[in-house]
Amino acid sequence: MGDSKNIPTVKALNGTQPMSTTPQTRGMERRPGIDKNTTGAEKLWMGHVTCVPNELGPPHHHGEAETGAYVLKGQIRVYFGDNFEEFVDAGPGDYLFVPAHLPHIEGNVTDEPAEAILTRSPDNIVVNLGN
Repeated sequence: MGDSKNIPTVKALNGTQPMSTTPQTRGMERRPGIDKNTTGAEKLWMGHVTCVPNELGPPHHHGEAETGAYVLKGQIRVYFGDNFEEFVDAGPGDYLFVPAHLPHIEGNVTDEPAEAILTRSPDNIVVNLGN
């Protein structure tokens, strides 16, 4: 049967961890739920993000991590492309995908807060590129 200490287990967690336990960008308050610290996950980061009204973060990318988001409420905008001239908007019920290494700017251009469930693989890598 082997050593029972090496058998993975299923975990249920209630709530998220403080923002200070994961990388951040201005305007996006990321709180981890599933990560290396909470579950020992080695290839997944999942959490809750709140986007403050009328705030865009700085240009950044997520290194080797691919990003997926499911918008719960409000509107989230992601700028990308040459000089960040292209953008997509996502609202409640929409999914967003941001490829690895893609420089982008994300945030909320409305007067209402926005919320989403965010997932990254392999981890919540945030590489800020400037103001």
